[in-house]
Amino acid sequence: MASQVATPTSLQTTTTSSSTSLSSPGLSPSSPSLLSPDDVELLAKLEEQNRLLETDTKSLRSMNGSRRNSGSSLVSSSSASSNLSHLEEDSWILWGRIVNEWEDVRKKKEKQLKDLVRKGIPHHFRAIVWQLLCNAQNMPIKDQYSELLKMTSPCEKLIRRDIARTYPEHEFFKEKDSLGQEVLFNVMKAYSLVDREVGYCQGSAFIVGLLLMQMPEEEAFCVFVKLMQDYRLRELFKPSMAELGLCMYQFESMIQEHLPELHIHFQAQSFHTSMYASSWFLTIFLTSFPLRVATRIFDIFMCEGLEIVFRVGMAILQMNQAELIQLDMEGMLQYFQKVIPPQLESGPDKVINAAYQIKYNAKKMKKLEKEYTTIKTKEMEEQVEIKRLRTENRLLKQRIDTLEKKGPPRFSEESVLQLEKELVQARLKEAESQCALKEMQDKILDIEKRNTSLPDDTNVARLQEELIGVKLREAEAVTGLKELRQQVRNLEDHWQRHLTRTTGRWKDSPKKNTVSELQDELMSVRLREAEAQAELRETRQRMLELETQSQIHSNQMRRAEQESRGLQERVQTLTVQNKDLHVQLQEIKRRQAEIECKSKEEVMAVRLREADNIAAMAELQQQISELEIQKEEGKVQGQLNHTDSSQYIRDLKDQISELKHEVRCLRGQRGLAGKPSFDGIHIVNHYVDVDAYQSSDDDEVPKPKSGGRIKLRPNLGDGDSDSEEDDDGEALRLSVPPSSSHKSTTV
Repeated sequence: MASQVATPTSLQTTTTSSSTSLSSPGLSPSSPSLLSPDDVELLAKLEEQNRLLETDTKSLRSMNGSRRNSGSSLVSSSSASSNLSHLEEDSWILWGRIVNEWEDVRKKKEKQLKDLVRKGIPHHFRAIVWQLLCNAQNMPIKDQYSELLKMTSPCEKLIRRDIARTYPEHEFFKEKDSLGQEVLFNVMKAYSLVDREVGYCQGSAFIVGLLLMQMPEEEAFCVFVKLMQDYRLRELFKPSMAELGLCMYQFESMIQEHLPELHIHFQAQSFHTSMYASSWFLTIFLTSFPLRVATRIFDIFMCEGLEIVFRVGMAILQMNQAELIQLDMEGMLQYFQKVIPPQLESGPDKVINAAYQIKYNAKKMKKLEKEYTTIKTKEMEEQVEIKRLRTENRLLKQRIDTLEKKGPPRFSEESVLQLEKELVQARLKEAESQCALKEMQDKILDIEKRNTSLPDDTNVARLQEELIGVKLREAEAVTGLKELRQQVRNLEDHWQRHLTRTTGRWKDSPKKNTVSELQDELMSVRLREAEAQAELRETRQRMLELETQSQIHSNQMRRAEQESRGLQERVQTLTVQNKDLHVQLQEIKRRQAEIECKSKEEVMAVRLREADNIAAMAELQQQISELEIQKEEGKVQGQLNHTDSSQYIRDLKDQISELKHEVRCLRGQRGLAGKPSFDGIHIVNHYVDVDAYQSSDDDEVPKPKSGGRIKLRPNLGDGDSDSEEDDDGEALRLSVPPSSSHKSTTV
């Protein structure tokens, strides 16, 4: 075990040395390509060297010793070349390129990176590569770690109890109160304070322990937080363990599809999947396989998620199918615990290669997840309904027995008909309210559509400016038209005067005729001038119209350009938002699933608590009914005749006070039932300490039903009374006539 992992102290120095050597000029990358032919050969040498390092304990210890004696930097480029083999130097160069160019490699060469991780990450680079794979570098929560250690966690006792059970044979953790146990306690305590809903779960300590073997406790804490948030581990470790049930359902479906004979054998032996596979998913094989094999699988888990657990689990079953079919349930349990782990001592390559021969369909896994959610929802609803029906049936039987003993029913047919009429009226009012609500919703939608079709304020302002410009031009045109009309009237006046003067032209002398001709020519000139001015006015009017159209078109072009720029900016904004939304989509889905599950649990808790309260009240009603029966059969009268009446009256008062106290308790509990607890579903059974009545089905939940509160009001004949008014309930009156030698009790 010591050969395959290093302690946090040695790993921290190894990480420091790796960063030092990577930054040195001698190991800078010389080729931009990730996997050239030389790199392929280098990778093969790297795998061989990893196998040698994992099997050679002495060589690893000698290397760690040389690092301790090298001062502050521990391993420089010169000491690496002298103490490490040539193959190790090649592996440092290859993985050094990957770490230095991480962003480009992760984006552009993701497939090649996955292939390298599947073939194994050198233990020198595991700390930094694991942090890069899960994006755990520079997390803000790292600064809070020291403050968290100063706080007190409610899970500290549980963590202390389980520390010794975590890697009990590993050198780093096996000593009591050792450094390993202390840092493991610190990380588990800090996470229990960060995520109080999950708190502490025993299986998570093995994952934290593996991280502490590779890196310091602050970095291990950050990586563990990332694993819980982004790798589905948080859902696996929740108290309800709903995600573990989903994984078992998906894994069993894969067995049924790929290994049908083994699935039939498991079903015949009642060998459930959770009996052998639950620890695989909770600890990523850390408690089931040899540590160096589980570490190699954990490398792939950091890169690809829970898919590798499904693949390796199917590969294990496929490799051992023939032997498992021959065994019964106990034999199969022993086989998984004692036979399969030694098979993997030779190395993880065989099982990993077999794992990637398994067909894994991500879309089908999503479909199975939806099926599982639907099945679980139906099961919970059916369980609640079955319990409700059983309790209701039991209460109805008790009521029937009581009515049979009492004789005729208390309520008449008229009261029943009246109640039915009131029920019909209430349902009609409810239907009318629903219709009115629907109409109001339709009106609101219509108004919203109209509001969206209206122009905004900026467009209205622009249109108003254009309208003002058009009106100004129209006013200018009207003014010009008035001037033209005035000129036409002036010309008409001149023309009339001209006609008056020319009527007597033939009577005048030649000299006067010459003057008249000149006047005619002047009139003609004025007419032509008026025509020219009219044409000029028309041309100006046409120019005004053209200018108006040009102004309108220019405004439209300006608006179009502004809208185009706005649309371009919006496209850019939407592109950025789309990227952000893609990043947030997975987180929203996860939160939505958590909220839905929590709301269902809260609703069920409220129903169960209210049902328990109703059941307890029904039992009190049953006790009261039995007291009535005893009265009618004359038992009370017989006791009054043969016992001391005052003592019996005191007994009755004690019984009445006890029943009133029970009713008050139930009222208080029903008031608190509306405040659901977020710690889970707590089912409370109320038992009534009465010898005359015992519930035959205490674990069944009654259906909450409307009914009046029960009020006990004793009215005793000796003047001692204790009454309490209650508008919502019924009153039970026990009375003894004051002056009578024959004492009786009435209800």
